[in-house]
Amino acid sequence: MILLKTREEIEQMKVPARVTGSILFELREFIKPGISTKDIDDFVVERIRQAGMTASFLGYNGFPASCCTSVNEEIVHGIPDASRILKEGDIVSVDVGTTGGGWVSDAARTYPVGTVSEEAARLMDTCKRSFFAGLAHCRVGYRLSDIGSAIQDVVEADGFSVVRDFVGHGVGRDMHEDPQVKNYGAPNKGPKLMAGMTLAIEPMINAGTYETEVLLNNWTAVATDGKLSAHYENTVVITEEDPLVITLDEREGTGV
Repeated sequence: MILLKTREEIEQMKVPARVTGSILFELREFIKPGISTKDIDDFVVERIRQAGMTASFLGYNGFPASCCTSVNEEIVHGIPDASRILKEGDIVSVDVGTTGGGWVSDAARTYPVGTVSEEAARLMDTCKRSFFAGLAHCRVGYRLSDIGSAIQDVVEADGFSVVRDFVGHGVGRDMHEDPQVKNYGAPNKGPKLMAGMTLAIEPMINAGTYETEVLLNNWTAVATDGKLSAHYENTVVITEEDPLVITLDEREGTGV
């Protein structure tokens, strides 16, 4: 069942969403060669604590950290580790969830570590642009699959692939609500979009195959061919007018 939120509830959701967006913006300066993925988690923990909120991911289905840090071929659900040191040329996806007032926000970005390859830069750019292509269909009257179809078109036109095994989702009182939001597929299928829907839209794209496997830690998903992966996510509200991207910090802008 898709849970529609009232205007008052959406205003309440914006509070933790702004914290998530701010953290992701600030990580652009924090992430650099020589830090560990545990350093990133510590940064996120402290910023969420300062905001008087809680980390949505910590303990969720047993997840052992407050954010996900996925490096290079890691797609999603990477576990922060003090021994995983970022080096020049890496890329790292950071997925952050902040809960406040009983409402969850969820967003992710992929960051360059120092100077990265042309392919890595292009992959990250395509991932972000594909999100905004999907966002253009986040309007009353479109159908759910129109979002993923638009994302897939952008990604495949650039020669990359869309991960199938992990998808977006509804978000609100719970981290994962109905509906699932695929980042691929034919348009004009699924439920019609309605005002009050709140969706975590999150293209995950690979430089090579879209096939994945999960490592022995039972969390971290990787591309089976070892090629790079990028992730870009925001919490989006469907309204009667333009969609609201409530986890996008105003300092970041769209950049597309």
